[in-house]
Amino acid sequence: MGRGHKDKVAVITGGAVGIGRAFALRLAEEGVDIAIADRVAADETVRGVTGKGRKAFAKGCDISNPAEVAAFAKEVESEFGRCDILVNCAGIYPPQPFDSISFDDWRRVMSVNLDAMFLLTKAFWPGMRARKWGRIVNVASDTFSLTVPDFVHYIASKGGVIGFTRAIATEFAAHGVTANVIAPGLTLTPGTQSRKVWFGGMGPEEFFPFAADHNPTKRLGTAEDLAGALAYLTSDDAAYVTGQTLYVNGGLTRT
Repeated sequence: MGRGHKDKVAVITGGAVGIGRAFALRLAEEGVDIAIADRVAADETVRGVTGKGRKAFAKGCDISNPAEVAAFAKEVESEFGRCDILVNCAGIYPPQPFDSISFDDWRRVMSVNLDAMFLLTKAFWPGMRARKWGRIVNVASDTFSLTVPDFVHYIASKGGVIGFTRAIATEFAAHGVTANVIAPGLTLTPGTQSRKVWFGGMGPEEFFPFAADHNPTKRLGTAEDLAGALAYLTSDDAAYVTGQTLYVNGGLTRT
């Protein structure tokens, strides 16, 4: 068990499936109780957390909606009394060439990937400041450092995630609260595996081996690869690490 985790409370957005679920289960193993905000049912994640001996609850929440975030934060306070660890994991990644992106498309991606992070942080940072301890981990993407087409709104939002995190890290550091970014590479999740077309018209059965062959590790990432990074960044071992972007992508990018 990592130092400083036991009996902490984590809020995880997008915790119903994929990376968010892996984050919830790993933190539960570390002794953390879990609150999940997601638009889809997170019953399986809740069962997994309670099966590890920790408390959990999930609430349907549009994290881009200020009123729904406020209601969720109130429920977290009622259920657990606080949030020690905030993991902003939820995000959307619709592929679109720039010429086809409408302003509504742009705003939708920004609202889910960036505005929601602001709302959740505003909701839970005051309690962390009062207790002089907190861990905020925001999920970006290694596409910010790659030449990937058809994701202008997505990559812009993830650049915003990195900038937002660096800025709050400066303001929060004196209060015992760290803020860092995990930037995953292409990760095998239900979401990525269900997508029918990737770059160049390739389906996953063709694109995934192609992408793995271009990775130094010769494989794609798993949600569990990312969960180990999260466990470190939310521990006392990372108390002097803040404002950083940790690329977890098998060495595909170098920073």
